Amino acid sequence: MRPADSKKVLIISAPSGAGKSTLVSHLLESGFPLLFSVSATSRKPRGNETDGREYYFITAAEFRRRIRNDEFIEWQEVYKNHYYGTLRREIERIRDEGKIPLFDVDVMGGINLKKIFGDDALSVFIMPPSVEELRRRLVLRGTDTPEQIAMRVEKASSEILLAGHFDTVVINDNLEKACIAIVNIVRDFIDRP
Repeated sequence: MRPADSKKVLIISAPSGAGKSTLVSHLLESGFPLLFSVSATSRKPRGNETDGREYYFITAAEFRRRIRNDEFIEWQEVYKNHYYGTLRREIERIRDEGKIPLFDVDVMGGINLKKIFGDDALSVFIMPPSVEELRRRLVLRGTDTPEQIAMRVEKASSEILLAGHFDTVVINDNLEKACIAIVNIVRDFIDRP
């Protein structure tokens, strides 16, 4: 495996509940020269999420201030007053460590990052086996209200239609097979000159 290329970035996107975080964790434990890019969000932490680990949690007002100051590479208002984005300083932090940034972002964030980084980026869409399975996973996760789940499932239905905007798609209908597939895809990307 080649050492980290200072231009390369890895983008992993999926509808909520597709298993993206599990696959990202697997990649980070696979010995690749990857470092998780912590996104910023204006939403409240869920469960055991910690500021600076899963996300940088900031208020919507602070998020808008940072947008005005051009501190984000990309950002989206995913739901009303619920912003997500990638801070420029986060990419600098990762590259200073000689690693490849791994973005775990929503679907529109993934599309936007691919446009920004072009051929230096590998964008991977994690496809759930079905919308019904996605709903079941969100219910089992136990972090959202029934109204939030309905909103996420509706959004996921439209996001699935955007899978063609990504370099490759990994269907997560069997976790073991999905882990093998994504490791092979990422290894090929990292080894590519």
